[in-house]
Amino acid sequence: MTKKKKKARRRLEIWAKAMKMELREHKSSFLVYFILRILVILTMIRQFFLGNYENVFLGLLTLALLVIPSLVQLTIKIELPSALEIILLVFIFSAEILGEIDEMYLRIPFWDTVLHTLNGFLMAAIGFSLVDILNRNKKFSFELSPLFMAVVAFCFSMTIGVLWEFMEFGFDVLIRTDMQKDTVIPMISSVMLNPEGANVPVVIKNITDTAVNGVSLGVGGYLDIGLFDTMEDLFVNFIGAVVFSIVGYFYVKRRGKGKLARRLIPKVKEEDRDFLAIVQEEEEEQ
Repeated sequence: MTKKKKKARRRLEIWAKAMKMELREHKSSFLVYFILRILVILTMIRQFFLGNYENVFLGLLTLALLVIPSLVQLTIKIELPSALEIILLVFIFSAEILGEIDEMYLRIPFWDTVLHTLNGFLMAAIGFSLVDILNRNKKFSFELSPLFMAVVAFCFSMTIGVLWEFMEFGFDVLIRTDMQKDTVIPMISSVMLNPEGANVPVVIKNITDTAVNGVSLGVGGYLDIGLFDTMEDLFVNFIGAVVFSIVGYFYVKRRGKGKLARRLIPKVKEEDRDFLAIVQEEEEEQ
């Protein structure tokens, strides 16, 4: 084995050891991670024997996503509170395994709405923490007001929400999925239906059926392709972002007195919690 390969292997071993320490740092979040990981593996085995190989791939993706919170802590050197880490892990499992494989998106009408609201809340928490960490870092000469920090957190959350909708639209168009779920509506208004070509919408009410190429779809109304779902997702994302932005504002205003925000806002890692640096120092001493 060449020196270059040995060095790369050693570096990988250091990362693996540090990641193991990171995963086990908080007992509560590690227990949740361990249980969810077992459930994902069991789901993958079941889907394999059922012949649903695309769901097996989705399971592999979920296993990778479950490691991301710890990976972020290890590389960026920030500390995720146990409550936030658990919420992130449960969110990933609920979206990928329960939502997609177990079809909760279809079985429970508000499942998607709850997840998008929670996503808006979590992304605002992450965006707020990034600004808060920069704000308290001595290397930077600026200090943002609590109101401006709340606005930045809100914008960060909404941006992530929009990018997610872009991704859903891209998958639906390119590989013909249905991530933007359709909505049955009883009324439409469109200028394209105006016989004179004027910019005046024609309103059609009390729609009870939709036909394509002369064949009835039997859906009980007009089939809207994704628009209502997208706007609803962005709206509930907006609500989640606003709620946490308000919580974060008062957290900074009172500097850390809010119990809820303190359990959800990441902070810079302390030296005794920087496991990657600790492992690297141990290796150098040997």
